Amino acid sequence: MASSSNRGGGYYGAAPYRSREGLSTRQGTSSDEIQLRIDPMHADLDDEISGLRKQVRQLKSVASEIESEAKFQNEFINQLQMTLIKAQAGVKNNMRKLNKSIIQSGSSHVLHVVLFALFCLFLVYLWSKFSRRR
Repeated sequence: MASSSNRGGGYYGAAPYRSREGLSTRQGTSSDEIQLRIDPMHADLDDEISGLRKQVRQLKSVASEIESEAKFQNEFINQLQMTLIKAQAGVKNNMRKLNKSIIQSGSSHVLHVVLFALFCLFLVYLWSKFSRRR
């Protein structure tokens, strides 16, 4: 096993991909990919494996947190969709009631106009009857 002085104080916490003796990093084709080359003559493979295991555990916990957050967000979206469906049903029901009341009040207005017209015609008829007698 290599001592911590060989690694310069340990790099696992501060910069996990920093180059050190026997380990070099090379940028891959994508910005998300990093290729590592380990020279077995200058590095302790057990330390490298344990470091990689630690990083895998961290990635696993991050993935677990992402999964739980995604589930929470999906449940929240489903609740919002149900609320929206209920609101749409309420608006549709209120529009139906409003249209019905408009139709009913509109027909009563027409009835009032027709009665007023008949009353006016009756007054004109009476006026014409009495004006001829004089």
